[in-house]
Amino acid sequence: MDLYEYQARDLFEKYEVPVLPGIVATTPEEVRAAAEKLGGVVVVKAQVKVGGRGKAGGVKVVKTPDEAEEAAKAILGLDIKGHVVRTVMVAAGARIAQEFYFSVLLDRANRSYLSLTSVEGGMEIEQLAVEKPEALARIEVDPITGIDAAKAREIAVAANFPAELVDKVADVFVKLYAVYTGEDATLVEVNPLVLTEDGDVVALDGKVSLDENADFRHPDHEALKDTAAEDPLELKAKENDLNYVKLDGQVGIIGNGAGLVMSTLDVVAYAGEAHGGVKPANFLDIGGGASAEVMAAGLDVILGDEQVKSVFVNVFGGITACDAVANGIVKALEIIGDGATKPLVVRLDGNNVEEGRRILQEANHPLVTLAATMDEGADKAAELANA
Repeated sequence: MDLYEYQARDLFEKYEVPVLPGIVATTPEEVRAAAEKLGGVVVVKAQVKVGGRGKAGGVKVVKTPDEAEEAAKAILGLDIKGHVVRTVMVAAGARIAQEFYFSVLLDRANRSYLSLTSVEGGMEIEQLAVEKPEALARIEVDPITGIDAAKAREIAVAANFPAELVDKVADVFVKLYAVYTGEDATLVEVNPLVLTEDGDVVALDGKVSLDENADFRHPDHEALKDTAAEDPLELKAKENDLNYVKLDGQVGIIGNGAGLVMSTLDVVAYAGEAHGGVKPANFLDIGGGASAEVMAAGLDVILGDEQVKSVFVNVFGGITACDAVANGIVKALEIIGDGATKPLVVRLDGNNVEEGRRILQEANHPLVTLAATMDEGADKAAELANA
């Protein structure tokens, strides 16, 4: 789960990472009041979970409350890479002497943690890695020993921090690592980490991603979730413990197993080229449980997508046999009733496939068409979506 900058800032403050005062606002009037309270130069920053805010006009430095209010009017409602700005943070200005970069993240490939650090902060890390890879210190962090004072100094020295700053930045690195481990994060990033003209090291902008698999250890993380910004269909699927991702096509997809569903997306996309360019509308993996309730919940989510014109159910019977899947489909259609209005193409294979097909044939539901193969099912679903 990615956090907004103001949420990351609050976590930094919790772990005593030095930050500047900031106030969250949702209206120009609130922004004006925040600027008056903070006084002096402030920065009005769009709160979106995507990079490139500055280039998109989502970050403005202002000197007066009047300017802050006008900046808020320009930023609120702004579309930044598909993310509409509904909230801004008004942050106190800083007199910056130098900008640095620091992050710690999960390194899945090496089953470890990785620290990325540079004395050249402020720019996109991807850009820095391409243009000046030598300026980026990559230090492996042992998950057992972590980043203590000695490791933090090692990181600072490797990144070529001036000797007089090593202890200062190392102290901040230790605290940022405490955020990483204490909150079960997969990423903690500060860009820029700055040295002010007063000699303080401050985290000016933060990015934090939390591991949702660890939510059971952090009941307070529930308050950090932004349900208003979530796709309502994805939210409904999550409430039913379904693995669903909305796409932009017209053929709804239901399958069991992530690999099979991914293959189904590819086959439908290929078949769609011959039928007006229709595409898959979603990824939906019902896993091993194709009960009537699970199937009904999945169909309910997919049929709630106005773009969906047909549904392709592609199931390989294993532990859950095809006859159980077929009964689940029949009962699901009974549960949904009049809400089922889109044609379903069903392809079954594997354990008890003949019995599963017999159940669907005898049910003789007007919306259900059987397919013998994945290719046949994908082609039929694409054809129906383009009808």
